[in-house]
Amino acid sequence: AMRFETAKNTPMAMLSRGVCGIKNKTLIINLPGSPKGVVECFEVIKPVLPHAINLLAGNMKH
Repeated sequence: AMRFETAKNTPMAMLSRGVCGIKNKTLIINLPGSPKGVVECFEVIKPVLPHAINLLAGNMKH
């Protein structure tokens, strides 16, 4: 989702190493190296962070 959304601003976003994932009960967010890329990617994932944290904490089910 991060690459897809930021690619709307620049095609170079497709080369980004930014990715999100879960390992056990840890949310891992690898953001791009540029400050602008960090802001753009964080805006993409920000709306789902509360849901992800609640899932990891066991406060809700899928």
